[in-house]
Amino acid sequence: MKVIAISLIVHSPDPLTGEQVSTHERFAQVVRAAEFAEQIGLDGFGVGERHERPFISSAPTVVLSHLAARTRRIRLFTAVTTLSLLDPVRAYEDYATLDHLSEGRLELIIGKGNGSAQRDLFAVTEEDQWDRNAESYEVFRALWRQEKVTADTRFRPALRDAEAWPRPYQQPVRVWHGSATSRASVDLAARYGEPLFSANVTHSIEPYAELIDHYRERWDHYGHDPAALTVGAGSAGLSVARTSQEARATFEPAFAGYLAAQRRLGVEPAFATLDEYIERSSALIGSPAQVLDKVQRYHDRFGHTVLHVGADAQGVSESDHRRSLEVFADEVVPSLRQDLPDPSVWGAGPLTDDALRGDEQGVIPRGETFLATG
Repeated sequence: MKVIAISLIVHSPDPLTGEQVSTHERFAQVVRAAEFAEQIGLDGFGVGERHERPFISSAPTVVLSHLAARTRRIRLFTAVTTLSLLDPVRAYEDYATLDHLSEGRLELIIGKGNGSAQRDLFAVTEEDQWDRNAESYEVFRALWRQEKVTADTRFRPALRDAEAWPRPYQQPVRVWHGSATSRASVDLAARYGEPLFSANVTHSIEPYAELIDHYRERWDHYGHDPAALTVGAGSAGLSVARTSQEARATFEPAFAGYLAAQRRLGVEPAFATLDEYIERSSALIGSPAQVLDKVQRYHDRFGHTVLHVGADAQGVSESDHRRSLEVFADEVVPSLRQDLPDPSVWGAGPLTDDALRGDEQGVIPRGETFLATG
């Protein structure tokens, strides 16, 4: 199993003290978190993309480009790239450039994105967001694989033998499809034979498991090799210590912040108590043995081979979270790598002449006009 750390770059007051670090310091924390993730041997580091409060992750390509210069080995993820809000040509240019600057360490997780404020900011409606996501991805995908692209599009001007530069370093870039609540993202992933990444953070296990089951069904429907199917899954929080009591005490402020955030939104929390959160959510809170048991239980249901953990946690100090990550890396990750399989896909490779010509199966032929589907 591969393990990655992800930050959505939440920028809000501490749920206990009410204090809030500066924007500059919050970005510095993310840089330190990426360097630390590489230092303790994790396999990847990701940043989110949101365009509304309380997030400051509106420019993931900029953040990841800086992280590419500050790290050497760790793979760099987006979590997620909100293609429904972006022009796919501009997104391609940004990510192809990042692909070179990171020397081919880029991994994309795409999704439609959440939140009404960012939809309003980009003049995107809830009704057309899935269609925009699918169309943008199909254009993005074609641009990555082909030197010239023609596309009849609904949500941006049509393309006629369009060229986008630079040409990428990896061919093709690995694209994961983020899945939270809808079968649309699941079907898009299965249609193209690409890996799925389940959010797995808000509810108990079953709604996410049902979507992963649907992904497997659609994968078979589209005729892909069962051995190539790959699933990743998130976790709702991390606090690992020598004893369960210590892990619980460290995470209590973060859980208090979760309850407060749900109240502010006027939402009934899915987990009303910390005991329920530890037992029924995907949060990894407890001793190394308890955390291993929970990951195994989720693996038995999901079959996932990539796990993401939080790179930081609101309500938990940077030093406390680092200690938790260290115990996790030292006493949990080695067993995950030994006992659970690695993903069938991980990374890609440098651009080749054959790949540039679009010889890979499933590539839209160069110059062919296509209509993106919803």
